[in-house]
Amino acid sequence: MMSKGNILDEIISAEELILKGHSACQGCGSVLSLRYVLKALGRDTILVIPASCSSVYQGLYPKVAFKVHTFNTAFASAAAVASGIKHGLIMKGSPNTNVVVWGGDGGLTDIGFATVSGAAERNEDIIVIEYDNEAYMNTGIQRSGSTPMGARTTTTHLGKFEPKKSISLIALMHNVPYVATANPAYPFDLYNKVKKAKGIKGFKLIHIFSPCPPGWRYDDSKTIEIGKLAVETGYWILWEAFNEDGKIKLEISPPSRPYLNPERRKPIEEFLKMQGRFRGMTPEMIEALKKWIDNQWDLIKKFMD
Repeated sequence: MMSKGNILDEIISAEELILKGHSACQGCGSVLSLRYVLKALGRDTILVIPASCSSVYQGLYPKVAFKVHTFNTAFASAAAVASGIKHGLIMKGSPNTNVVVWGGDGGLTDIGFATVSGAAERNEDIIVIEYDNEAYMNTGIQRSGSTPMGARTTTTHLGKFEPKKSISLIALMHNVPYVATANPAYPFDLYNKVKKAKGIKGFKLIHIFSPCPPGWRYDDSKTIEIGKLAVETGYWILWEAFNEDGKIKLEISPPSRPYLNPERRKPIEEFLKMQGRFRGMTPEMIEALKKWIDNQWDLIKKFMD
């Protein structure tokens, strides 16, 4: 039941679908995001989770911290499992239950991308949500395809030399009904995008920026500050795209609109200096990262035309 007297209850559901006592790290961007995601989706939801931090922080069998049905799957199979569950629900007469893949960049951008791509190509009626903490955090902070250039991980001691791979832009090329990016530092934007995805039939993907205190090496009280800096420096662009009759309509979300003008963006160095994973970046690496950011904006602006 929604509490009375709180104006926020009119905007975001007051019901909590993640119980106290989960085992996520303090300051975890993933569990904070999932809290808002489940508020937007409601109880009639099934989570399908590939091997990831979420496999652990949900709790140990036979207890669980999530108040929705949860299936844990192998790394590579989550989107295929979710597709099967959705078809089974349709056959049983429950077509409106939300079936949601909830995974990290290892399970969705890398190892599990084949089944994500297949589900997108078939336009399965599921929601795929990636919380992107930019490395394999659950298994020891190894680099992933989503790790940004210059970041140190346990397998890139001198910093990663390759640019970040973007699952949201790749998903956009599958001509699916809805793709969006989000960030827990902007909860209303995240909540509203999940609400939109819930109401759209077909394949939907939401790509969430997910700060990770132990993996990114920052104080766990700084998660929201880092999330906002990612947007204010232009590193993480908030946008959503609809596919209407084969035509992609992309819109920059309000928090990112001011930074269409690069002169309004904060220096990327402000974002980098707060995270130990970027210590030791050479001036050449920083310049390469700046070019990558400019290229991402150029790509997004082309879809707006």
